[in-house]
Amino acid sequence: MIINRLLIVLTLCFFTVKGYAQVPQVPSQLKFADLTLRLNQHAQREIQQDVDALYRNQTYFKIKLDRVNLYMPTIERVLREEGLPPDVKYLVIQESSLISDAVSTSNAVGFWQFKQGTAEEVFMRVDNQIDERKNIVASTRGAALYLKKHNRYLDNWMCAVVSYQMGLGGARGYFGEQYSGKKVIDIDKNSHWYFKKFLAHKIAFEGQIGQLVSNGSYLEEMVVHGPTDLGRISSTIGVSENHLKEYNKWATNGKIPAGKPYTVVYIREGSAPIRPVLTSNEPASTPSQVNYIPSKQNKAGYPNVTGNTSNAGKPNQIKVNSIKAVQAQKTGSQEALAEEIGIREGKLRRVNDLKKKDKIVAGNYYYTKRKKGKSDAEEHIVQPGENLWQISQRYGIRLHSLKAKNRIYKDADLKTGMVLKLKDYRKRNEDIEIIQQKQFASPPQIAQRNEREVTIHQPPGQTLSPSVQASAPVNSTRSQAIYHKVTQGETLYALSKRYNVTVDQLRQWNNMNTNSILSVGQQIVIRK
Repeated sequence: MIINRLLIVLTLCFFTVKGYAQVPQVPSQLKFADLTLRLNQHAQREIQQDVDALYRNQTYFKIKLDRVNLYMPTIERVLREEGLPPDVKYLVIQESSLISDAVSTSNAVGFWQFKQGTAEEVFMRVDNQIDERKNIVASTRGAALYLKKHNRYLDNWMCAVVSYQMGLGGARGYFGEQYSGKKVIDIDKNSHWYFKKFLAHKIAFEGQIGQLVSNGSYLEEMVVHGPTDLGRISSTIGVSENHLKEYNKWATNGKIPAGKPYTVVYIREGSAPIRPVLTSNEPASTPSQVNYIPSKQNKAGYPNVTGNTSNAGKPNQIKVNSIKAVQAQKTGSQEALAEEIGIREGKLRRVNDLKKKDKIVAGNYYYTKRKKGKSDAEEHIVQPGENLWQISQRYGIRLHSLKAKNRIYKDADLKTGMVLKLKDYRKRNEDIEIIQQKQFASPPQIAQRNEREVTIHQPPGQTLSPSVQASAPVNSTRSQAIYHKVTQGETLYALSKRYNVTVDQLRQWNNMNTNSILSVGQQIVIRK
């Protein structure tokens, strides 16, 4: 009897675990970046073992998946801005499981597992104050620069991924020219283990990305210029200092120095606001780019979500701005959401002012009843990257009403700081008010595109330190020059430490750019 009961319990546990997350099966062919990969049976079995292992402990898998879905929108955005294939994002899961302060046996650190020298060569700051390897934005941008540079030489994204583990020199020696420019690749038992492990992570997580984090929260970003500290920032944004320290371990002692912008992240409850999509076609920021902060802010509390928010994905559970709505639980088609919540697709599209081609985005709110002709809020100040549809959804006002009230009919006519009316109509011949912006010139660091919401903090009573100036040109009357002959394995970082100069100085003295690679026997100039 006891044995029978035990068997029943074990059987129930087995089916519960199996039903919790369906383990994806490794196909015989799949796409990665611009490559078509053909997997033979041996490779399929080998990769399937890794996929199964990732799913084996369901509790651990769920914890890891929550981290993935928390950080992935930021990672995807940075990779998109840098022009990398979206599939590269699975590499960060393989490297660190998205643990910010992960440290490998070889002393590689952070989300993307950089050693100090490599990190500094892709413009990350690593010292006793700041370690940007633990910063999700800075480290992802660094990884993007590193991989782009390697792919330019290898001309194959599979080889570029492997080079992340063995370095560019190692990958060139391992692969030679056999895959350069090749777009169809056979994966078998002889294929590099690191790439097969990468494919296992891609297959395991591909169908899981885009879900809501289980506690219904999202990652918010804020760009700050120092000098300031996490304590001052915490009092400004209304989260605890300990919370900021937990998610910003890159600020080693909680202080943020002057010299460059840094991205602070923290957790917010609810769904992430609709973000403008940035693509690699957008022009990069220049050193003279100006960040804007309105001198007057939008009224808080919109969208106003009420009701059973723990069950927001079901119909008739919540209201947004006093209108019945649902929160999308996964990214997909309008048809799928309409079927899930039991309304016609045409109605879903009509009450949300959607176009046929528009995708449903996980975490966004979608109305199930008609929006209003006006909002309870009087006005809205246009933020960088916003469009008319986003504003109409935020306040629950019909899109054509918003356009008519302001006599603005195209997104191209919106300007940052513009004050839009949400309740009354703009009078004839009445100019649209544009809120005066406070301006802070960005320091001339790596060209970075707009980082979501830009906010700058400074200590009370202090004026913001002036923007960092570009490095002064080297004096034309150089008193001394040293010439160093490059040997096997040497890097710019190693040379900078040896001669007590910076990597940037070495690049400047030798007319190098970020893509330059040292070669054995090369003469390097060191100015003293």
